[in-house]
Amino acid sequence: MPITSMTGFARAQGHDEGCTWAWEIKSVNGKGLEMRCRFPQGFDNLERSARERVGQRFHRGNIQMTLSLERAEAEGRYRVNRDVLDQILSVLPDIRERLPEAETPRLDGLLALRGVIETVKEEDSPAAREALEGNILAGLDDALGQLAARRAEEGGRLADIVAGHLNAIEALHQQAEGLAAAQPDAIKARLREQVTALLEASPALPEDRLAQEAALLMTRADVREELDRLEAHVEAARDLLGGDGPAGRGLDFLCQEFIREANTLASKSTDVELTGVGLELKAVIAQLREQVQNVE
Repeated sequence: MPITSMTGFARAQGHDEGCTWAWEIKSVNGKGLEMRCRFPQGFDNLERSARERVGQRFHRGNIQMTLSLERAEAEGRYRVNRDVLDQILSVLPDIRERLPEAETPRLDGLLALRGVIETVKEEDSPAAREALEGNILAGLDDALGQLAARRAEEGGRLADIVAGHLNAIEALHQQAEGLAAAQPDAIKARLREQVTALLEASPALPEDRLAQEAALLMTRADVREELDRLEAHVEAARDLLGGDGPAGRGLDFLCQEFIREANTLASKSTDVELTGVGLELKAVIAQLREQVQNVE
């Protein structure tokens, strides 16, 4: 399976009878799979299904899902609020007693009083509600499909960049191997020059003593193990790029190992050129790790 990115955006919208809705999904880097959901009032019950759908498609990333929904103004029916009307009628005798000259209240006047007539909104039937939620979740599937495509598209670009960094590491590794192969003779010659300079008035050191000192320095400066591990890490990273599963965590771990070997190589080096190669390695590995942070 080609590697995929953890960044992407998708939007899907649709409509049902008397209702329009839209999904917006944003995905950014994350250590694991983290989800945040925002739903309109009354639709929080969709969160569980939404989370399950995301978990079936993605392994890593910080994903934010937002559902917006608008209902058309439906024509409601009217009814008389009997409690309010009864309260008004109960005080009418007292009003007549206090204001005998007042006209008798008319029906239209009573019905015009606030609260006597109220609008009753029609509630969705269970079947209509189930159908609406099914359509909304189908729209989520569409949005998640778009998001997966965006992440795969970005992952293709990431794969090329990561492969380029691995090629650069491999080239520096080969350069370091050539420099490391010349280190023993260089160390021995430098040691001979230093000893000769210090003891120019005295007899030169025995050849076997000089060989012992050179062997000690060469052992301390031996970077073959680091170079072998670097080569193995490059092969492992390429295997992950061409593998069937998510590669992000494995590549992130290998970047840590790359850095460890590059640091050790630079610290053990006694050659200016080899030290320079070690510093170049560290720079390329830092660039690699920056890109790997985006890989699922």
